[in-house]
Amino acid sequence: MLAPPNCPAGQRLRERRPGLPSDFFFHCVADSVAQVARHCPEALAHVDIDVEEVPDLSEPWLTQVPLAVAREATLDRLAQVVLYRRPIELRCTSRSNERDLVHTTLVEQLSQLTGIAVERLDPDESSDD
Repeated sequence: MLAPPNCPAGQRLRERRPGLPSDFFFHCVADSVAQVARHCPEALAHVDIDVEEVPDLSEPWLTQVPLAVAREATLDRLAQVVLYRRPIELRCTSRSNERDLVHTTLVEQLSQLTGIAVERLDPDESSDD
């Protein structure tokens, strides 16, 4: 009798698909948004949090590729914070570093957009300083 594909010795093999870098990044963003929501839910009330792979380089950036951008609300869309996945990932040396940079970037952009102090958006991190 032949064993079905991926069944050596008649036992099914679990397919191990390592998490894609984008999976981890989206998890970091979701965790960061949840953390801000616990401390200061009004900061997220009328703000969309989005992720794009890279910034639109046709826009006039100063001297370096941005990690994120905060956009004011317009008549046809809510205010928006866009995190750029690849620039953030490329600046990180570990997953822990990536998690921290995602959170710091999100908090700073929300603070800029809403005028709410970083210390209020993220009191846990602010108390460590």
